[in-house]
Amino acid sequence: MMTKGAVPIWFFIGALLLVYGVLILGAGIYGLSHPPAVALAHLHAGIWWGVLLIVIGAVYCSVFFPGKGKNGASRP
Repeated sequence: MMTKGAVPIWFFIGALLLVYGVLILGAGIYGLSHPPAVALAHLHAGIWWGVLLIVIGAVYCSVFFPGKGKNGASRP
């Protein structure tokens, strides 16, 4: 049950995932020019996880954007 003007917590979780994804992706891109001395650095895990978090965060933000109803229609 949501009251008028309430923002779902899932929107904030999506925004947080989006921000973390951008930060991790940035660190992964930096790691391309300055490779770390670890065994599996050639897999570029930071880039993959950054992209995954950005996609999940964008989906959460778009689905739970404030002002949308359950069916995606705007509230009056």
